[in-house]
Amino acid sequence: MFSENKIIRVIKRRRPRVVVIGGGTGLPVILKALKKQDAEITAIVTVSDDGGSSGVIRNYINVVPPGDIRNVLVSLSELPDDEKKIFQYRFDSKDAFFSGHAIGNLIIAALSEMQGNIFDAVQTLSAMMKVDGHVYPSANEPLTLNAEFMDGSKAKGEVEITSQHKQIKRVWVTADDTPKAPDAVIDAIMGADAIVLGPGSLFTSILPNLMIPNVGEAMRQTKAETIYVCNIMTQAGETVGLTDADHVRIINQHLGGNYIDTALINGAKIDMTKFHPEDYDEYLMPVKNDFEGLKAQDCRVIMDDFTDQRNGLVFHDGDKVANEIIDLALQEMFKRK
Repeated sequence: MFSENKIIRVIKRRRPRVVVIGGGTGLPVILKALKKQDAEITAIVTVSDDGGSSGVIRNYINVVPPGDIRNVLVSLSELPDDEKKIFQYRFDSKDAFFSGHAIGNLIIAALSEMQGNIFDAVQTLSAMMKVDGHVYPSANEPLTLNAEFMDGSKAKGEVEITSQHKQIKRVWVTADDTPKAPDAVIDAIMGADAIVLGPGSLFTSILPNLMIPNVGEAMRQTKAETIYVCNIMTQAGETVGLTDADHVRIINQHLGGNYIDTALINGAKIDMTKFHPEDYDEYLMPVKNDFEGLKAQDCRVIMDDFTDQRNGLVFHDGDKVANEIIDLALQEMFKRK
C-alpha cells in the first residue's frame, strides 16, 4: 500500500486507466462503482450473445447483439435516471412484435444500420448519452461462440453451449472473416494501468473477448496489472464444481500462459438457507477457494467480503471491488513512474 502523498502525486499527473472486459449483468455493477472513482474507464463488451432480445435482433438483421452494450452504456451514462429508464424499457407481452425488446436494443440496432457498423454507432450513442468513459464492442461484427466439451463433443452458440450442461474444455469464436477487434480496443489494452476481467460468465462473457486473436495477443503483451474478479457463485452450464483457481487456470490456458496477476476472491460465508435446496447441486453453490492452486499460477490473492447479499440473491459489492481495482491501478502507475 502506498502512502497518501505518493498516491496524490500520481493522481495529479493523470487518472488511472482501467479497462474492464466482459459482458452480462456483473459488468455494469463494477462499472457503476468505478464511475465514482477518479479513473479513465474503458469497457470492452462481448458481441457473441445469441439469447433473449439481443439474439432475436441478431437473427433478424445480422447486427452485433446489443443487450450487453446497452447495459454498459447506461451504467456509465451521466443522463438523469428518468432518461436512462426510457433506454432500458422493455415492451410488454401485449405488443406482439416488440414483446420483450428493450428500446435501447432497437436504437443500437438502428444506429448500426445508419452508421454501417456497431463501433461507430456505439460512439455516437455514447456522446448522446453523456457516457463518462469509453464503450467499445470487442468486434465490429457478430461473433459465434464455439465450444468443445470434456467428452469430445462440440456445440455452437452461447445458448446451445450452456444448455448442454456439460463441462467445457475450451471455447473459440468464429465470424464470416477472421475475428478482429477495432484498433481502439487494442490501444486501450496496451495503454491500460489495470485490466479487469469479470465478474461474469467465464465461458460466455469473458473468454469470447480474449479469443479474438488480436485481443489475446494484446493481453499477452500488455504491461497492465491484469485482475480477475472471480464469480461468487457457480453457474449452471458453465462452472459447476470449479474452484477460484480453476477459473484462473482456464483463462490462463486459453491465453497460453500465466497472465492473471491478481485475483479478487470472496471470503465471506454465503447464507445458503436463503436458497432453494433443489438449486444446491448446480447453480447456486459458492465458488470454493483454492489458495495453493492460485499460488501455483503466480497469482496474487486479495480476499475479502466482496458480497452484497439481499433478497435471496448474491451480488458483488461494487464499491469494495472498485476500491481494490483503483488501488492496484495506482500501484501500477507508481511502478511505471
